[in-house]
Amino acid sequence: MSRQDRPWTLPGPRRVPPQIDIHKPSVARVYDAILGGKDNFPWDRAVAAEVIAAFPQAADSAILNRQVLERAIRYLHARGIDQFLDLGSGLPTARNTHEIAQELNPRALVAYVDNDPIVLTHARAQLTGDAGATVVTADIRHPDTILNSPAITDFLDFSRPIGLVLNGVVHHLSDDDDPQGVVTKLTSALAPGSYLQLTHFSTAAPAAAALERVLMRSIGSGRMRSREEITAFFDGLELVDPGVVFLPEWRPDGPVGYPLEVGGQLILGGMAKKL
Repeated sequence: MSRQDRPWTLPGPRRVPPQIDIHKPSVARVYDAILGGKDNFPWDRAVAAEVIAAFPQAADSAILNRQVLERAIRYLHARGIDQFLDLGSGLPTARNTHEIAQELNPRALVAYVDNDPIVLTHARAQLTGDAGATVVTADIRHPDTILNSPAITDFLDFSRPIGLVLNGVVHHLSDDDDPQGVVTKLTSALAPGSYLQLTHFSTAAPAAAALERVLMRSIGSGRMRSREEITAFFDGLELVDPGVVFLPEWRPDGPVGYPLEVGGQLILGGMAKKL
């Protein structure tokens, strides 16, 4: 078995903010471990191992989630969107939102938000010297803390269209967190012509229930929801064709092979425009 096949054996991050409890797994660090990153601790890697045991195609799904983000940013750029609010952005990976957007438009602005202080530390280091991107620590469960943050509102112009990115984040909100209300609060603050891009774990995936049990037990979040529940997050907006579909089916760059691989059935996603 190669090192890439054993992401949970990689060393942890060298710079750890003092407020971090390294004994408590975090969503961002577990995701990093699944992708074979280095910014995680033994407890995160242990959860990653459990996730992969329950759903061996987890890394494939994570990669598909990053790939659909790139296609979404390209779609938004083609429609004149030049500022983006990426919530639950996680630890830096290849082809981050600002890299994609600024490659297409060097003047594009990207504001990242995450609730993990390690994300803040690493993202700030990566974004040093990039005036077109910023990162803020806040919790999506409290959207007012994002929408009323001067670090966000002074950086992005909310009187103009914004691309709101919720890529793989809403499934970490429990029903008690009122995810529908959170998404509605966020989209209500956007100007007409803005877009919402959202991806979410699906109950349609084989072993979805087993994966949900692992996630809920180990990190306390990771809800599988039905296509109907996921589609409801776009209520009040105009869905972009092809609607809410499995990630390989959302505006692919090439032909889609059927039947879909198991990893392609874990996450549903879509995009919608605010009229």
